[in-house]
Amino acid sequence: MIVGVVAGAAVAAVLVLIGLFKMMWRVAEPNEALIISGSRHRTEGVEEGMGFRIVTGRGTLVLPGVQAVRKLSLDLNETELHVDCVTQQGIPLKVRGVVIFKVGDDYVSVANAARRFLDQQKLMSERVHNVFAGHLRSIVGGLTVEDMIRDREKLTGQTRAACGTEMEKLGLIVDSLQIHEIEDPTGYIQNLAMPHAAAVQRDARIAQAEANRLATEAEQQSYARMAEATRDSEILQAGYQAERDKAAAKARQAGPLADAAARQEVVVQETRVAELEADRREQQLQADVRKPADAKAYEKRTLAEAERDARISAAQAKAKETELAAAAEATRVKTAAGAEAEATKSRGAATASATRATGEAEAAAAQAKGLAEAEAARAKGLAEAEAIKARAAALAENQEAVVAQQLAEKWPEIVRAGADAFGNVDNMVLLNGADGMGELFAKALTMGGTGLGLARQLLSAMDHKNPEPGAGSPSVNGVTATRVPVEVDKGEDN
Repeated sequence: MIVGVVAGAAVAAVLVLIGLFKMMWRVAEPNEALIISGSRHRTEGVEEGMGFRIVTGRGTLVLPGVQAVRKLSLDLNETELHVDCVTQQGIPLKVRGVVIFKVGDDYVSVANAARRFLDQQKLMSERVHNVFAGHLRSIVGGLTVEDMIRDREKLTGQTRAACGTEMEKLGLIVDSLQIHEIEDPTGYIQNLAMPHAAAVQRDARIAQAEANRLATEAEQQSYARMAEATRDSEILQAGYQAERDKAAAKARQAGPLADAAARQEVVVQETRVAELEADRREQQLQADVRKPADAKAYEKRTLAEAERDARISAAQAKAKETELAAAAEATRVKTAAGAEAEATKSRGAATASATRATGEAEAAAAQAKGLAEAEAARAKGLAEAEAIKARAAALAENQEAVVAQQLAEKWPEIVRAGADAFGNVDNMVLLNGADGMGELFAKALTMGGTGLGLARQLLSAMDHKNPEPGAGSPSVNGVTATRVPVEVDKGEDN
């Protein structure tokens, strides 16, 4: 049991020692410095009596409650410069730049920075800006605008040299100082640059014009060479095309010329055949037709000779036209037109022949029709003569009966003719009223009886005198009648 207590106590003691060691041990990071105060220490390069120790990049033991440990950053810092300055010429300028700085790596610089910025490290950039702004104004006041523009490195170097001593006292070192921009509110720099800009612009325009001239000359020469090459090429192509066109024209003419020669030969042969056919028909007409009917044979022979002459003339015209077309026309279209003309003439000749045959057939039909109509008229005349003869015989036997029959057949027309007498009367006044109207219609109706009496008187006169039919008296259907004036009393007109 005693051993366990001793072991536990030993372990506890070890743990306590470890905890105390961790509390007492401090390690400085690479970008920081430990400032240990609370005991007297002597640091190389640092005056005696400062009473603090500087530790960088290593560890050290610190007695809690006896010594205090604080950190000083060794990182880079930067501050932007915005300084309003006036040059030696009295021209206001605005200088824009940047300063990159840090605490120095030596113990003296760390000690100086610790004494000045240990509790005010955030104000370090403001302090540096004020230092550089004052020195920059002082330096710019001794320079001209031309010096600042032409030699900015001089401005930078003078500014760093002027601030170096003060920055060393602050424990700071300047890693970089850059003048970014020099602004000119009055436009002095712009006016200063105008002559140079104008000269540069002038030289640029001259150079551009010279370049354009050279380029134009080169382009014109190139275009001339291109035009010359194009001309030579077109001349060669035109020569080749002319040769091709000539060969093609000959090739195109070969076919039409051959066709024309063949058609010419066909026309000649057809002409000969037509002549032989005409001779044959003429001999046949002389052998078969002329003897039986000289007049008809002469007419047909004349027609045949006219037809032959027409065909011969058409064939000769076709041959001449084909020959002229084959000699003059050089293209396929005109040759085709000549061929179409020949076909049209052939169709015209065929149409004429068909028309002539149709005319002859129609003439024959008309003649036959005329003969038939003549026969029909003759038969009709004979029939009418027979009817008249039969009617005359009937009149001789019973005249009154025949007249009565004919009057009965014509009675409606007779009554209509009597009624027509009143058709032209617009107004009629009857003096004796209804009796007058009845008497009027009775007279009209009794006209038929009067006609019957007249017919009977005529028949009686014919029996006594026996006049010849057609001798000055009118005849109706073979019956001769004498006109007798009949007066009709229409009453008194008002």
